[in-house]
Amino acid sequence: RRRLKALRTVVAWRGRAEWDQVMVGLYCGDSRLQQEALDRVSAWKSRYGPKMPLAVDCTAELIRCKVLDSSGRLKSHELILSYGLALVRFVNLITERKQKMVSIPLRQLAKEVDIPIWVVDLRHELTHGKLPRLALCRKGCDVVLDWLRRTYWSRQLGNNLCEESEDEDEEQEGVEANAELDNDAWE
Repeated sequence: RRRLKALRTVVAWRGRAEWDQVMVGLYCGDSRLQQEALDRVSAWKSRYGPKMPLAVDCTAELIRCKVLDSSGRLKSHELILSYGLALVRFVNLITERKQKMVSIPLRQLAKEVDIPIWVVDLRHELTHGKLPRLALCRKGCDVVLDWLRRTYWSRQLGNNLCEESEDEDEEQEGVEANAELDNDAWE
């Protein structure tokens, strides 16, 4: 039994409390707390490198856009580009692993993982068409962040973002075990 404990997955965060704090910080709506959570995610990324879960990385990029937006430092066009890059990256990364040897349309892949089709259409406009309005980019960001919260973050904590469990060791093991969730596991 001791040997099994030694084979635990190594993760970038210190423990369950840090994971919870970052998750709550990212989704709280307070720019200062969001920035602190973003700083912590940056530290995780420096420790974890390419093993960083895509959902954490995408969430951080989208929240970074919201923080920049609320700061009032960027012009509308710059915000559209910032949101656009984060949204394009999200759709591409989430659907990338589902691509087989045969090219499958993004709309079909998005439907399979329950991403709204209009988000894929927004990604298409950002990539190939005329830039959309800022309001649409903001809406896309909110929808994608909600999708990430429901599909990834809640799942890491047993579909419960707020309540603490009595057995924290088991929960920490659950967070560590799920840390390596990739796009295939999000189905």
